[in-house]
Amino acid sequence: MNALGIINFEDNTAIIDGLGEHRPVPAIAFLARYRIIDFVLSNMTNSGIDNVQVYCKEKPRNLIEHLGTGSHYNINSKRGKLRILYGEKTFPSPVYNNDIANFDLNMQYIESDKNPYVVVAPSYFIYSLDYNEVLKQHIDSGADITLLYTNTNEAKTSFLGCDVLTLDKEKKVTAMDKNRGNTKTKAVSLECYVLSKKLFIELVKEAKETSSLYWFKDVVKDNVEKLTVQGYGIKGFVACINSLQEYYRVSMLLRDRGVAQGLFKPGWPVYTQTNDSSPTTYGEGSNVTGSVVGNGAIIEGTVIDSIISRNVTIKKGAVVKNSIILQDAYVGENATLDHVVVDKYAIIHHKKGLTGTEEEPVYVKRRDRI
Repeated sequence: MNALGIINFEDNTAIIDGLGEHRPVPAIAFLARYRIIDFVLSNMTNSGIDNVQVYCKEKPRNLIEHLGTGSHYNINSKRGKLRILYGEKTFPSPVYNNDIANFDLNMQYIESDKNPYVVVAPSYFIYSLDYNEVLKQHIDSGADITLLYTNTNEAKTSFLGCDVLTLDKEKKVTAMDKNRGNTKTKAVSLECYVLSKKLFIELVKEAKETSSLYWFKDVVKDNVEKLTVQGYGIKGFVACINSLQEYYRVSMLLRDRGVAQGLFKPGWPVYTQTNDSSPTTYGEGSNVTGSVVGNGAIIEGTVIDSIISRNVTIKKGAVVKNSIILQDAYVGENATLDHVVVDKYAIIHHKKGLTGTEEEPVYVKRRDRI
């Protein structure tokens, strides 16, 4: 595929309370073995995009460790390259740390790429898609920009803060706005753009000259009447991880095999960094139902409708329900967790009960001892 892949970062409205304190959103653990970025990056490499640039807003260490050279994403270093890029300067305020500023600071790597097209997509939208189909329609249609979207009838509770589109009968984008949860049905922008590299560079320069606070989607919005911005609707499972509540909700949804089939498709692998740990050990008297469990865990208690990551320990008498337990966490004897998100390396030992709700799950911070 003759396109440069650009994995953009989330805007300042996406705040994953707690989990985002120690790592960028793309590096947050997901479904017991993945990171959030794995889905869009796998879409790109499965589509034959060999040159990928990953932009990181802040705290790059976890992301660099996870992505490595890109070899586990099937990127052949002889013909392609994975670059992790970020603004190597101090911004006077977080509002200046936007995608346009980072594109501009790393423009030499964009201009030197030989591909005539770019696919720009953020990591916090999760879906499965062959970008070859999008590029083909983009070229055939003669559009200036092709913008991915999905139709939802859950806009009052999901995709809050995301961009929503107004489209005409030919699926041309005529307006862009924010989803404020005031109506049920919306066409939600996935913030994924397919366009020529030449136009992309022109728009980055235009945005920089217009405002230091502009994001790429702002300059696209400014140009919907001047340029042909063609909508490309996708079906199947689509989610936006832009809050702790959505992280929890989407994770719980994907425990259902029927729902997960809309994301994990035959012949379309989701790559991640592998971990050669031992299988999970289930102790005598343990009980696990309706859950996703990673390798290397030790489960002696009860786990119901939960997600248990690698190397988690759940001791005898403990009951974990409707909860997400991240890597290397420890749940002691007779502890009870219900609607709780436990971060990595946390130890829950003395506190015997933690209970949250679907709307407000309890978060236990990284390396905490309770």
